[in-house]
Amino acid sequence: MSNVVQDKRPVAPLRPAALSHARLPRWAPAAIAAASIAAGCALGLVAGWQSRVQWGLLAALFFVVSSYLITTKVEGSRQAKDRFATSVVWVCFVLAVIPLLSLAWVTISKGVKVLDGYFLSHSMGGVLDADVGGGIYHALLGTIEQVLIATVIAAPIGMLTAIYLVEYGRGKLAKAVTFFVDVMTGIPSIVAGLFILATWNLMLGFGPSGFAGSMALAILMMPVVVRSTEEMLKLVPNELREASLALGIPKWRTILKVVLPTAIGGITTGVMLAVARITGETAPVLLLVFGTKLINNNPFEGAQSSLPLYVYEQYAVGTDAAVDRAWAAALVLIAFVMILNMVARGIARWKAPKTGR
Repeated sequence: MSNVVQDKRPVAPLRPAALSHARLPRWAPAAIAAASIAAGCALGLVAGWQSRVQWGLLAALFFVVSSYLITTKVEGSRQAKDRFATSVVWVCFVLAVIPLLSLAWVTISKGVKVLDGYFLSHSMGGVLDADVGGGIYHALLGTIEQVLIATVIAAPIGMLTAIYLVEYGRGKLAKAVTFFVDVMTGIPSIVAGLFILATWNLMLGFGPSGFAGSMALAILMMPVVVRSTEEMLKLVPNELREASLALGIPKWRTILKVVLPTAIGGITTGVMLAVARITGETAPVLLLVFGTKLINNNPFEGAQSSLPLYVYEQYAVGTDAAVDRAWAAALVLIAFVMILNMVARGIARWKAPKTGR
């Protein structure tokens, strides 16, 4: 019997297969962005391009291409595709934010020159358009009254229409209503103004007034309210409706006590978006309200002014004082819309259904 010699040498332990791969550091996207901006500016200077927009587009192209190539080299093609999509999203976000910030900066820098308490509390009565002085009290009052009346008209009609389409709408009538809502969504504001001008002013014989402008604004506001409310009502789970109906509660009460409180946050936001949509309209006001330099507290009789119309009139004058007033009025208009949106968010959060812990 032969003796088998056993190998006593220690065997090295097997290493587990590597489950991780090389990754770029967290600061890499910022470094690539800085290098792309520098490269875009340098190439723009060398090429003699005067437009900063060209520099920015070139830097954005460098950023997307560089991110893809570097990620492919370090992390592989699969991660590079994800990085490419992320880079495109960031570039689109920056391209959308820059004009917004530029608009806000220009409006604020030019609007604060004459914006003070006197400007907000006085009208243009007795002040020539080319002279220094005057204010926007009459225009601010007209805008508030006209938008408020338009909201009182359009919001209930739009919400009830949306409730009908979601909860009751079946058959040809619902299809017809949906079709006309879609058509109204795309009509120009001047068409709504011409419609009220032809019916209210010419056929019925009423003169210019803030109420006439409010009716045209309500026409523009209604389809937005219908669409936003309809989408919010569709997001309410059907289980809530079924549970309420299973308890023997009538459908109208289910809608009133269950569906609407659940969707009230989104509905309020949609109404405020519709208000923001009509606040800056100029064409219907120009046709129906006419504008005036004096304070008119009665929206149902006589010409009124509004902030968009005031901006148009003052900027058309062309003097330094009038242009400064136009920028200040534009700043007040932006602040007015912003305050409305903040109030809407507060109401939506306050009225949102509370969930127990």
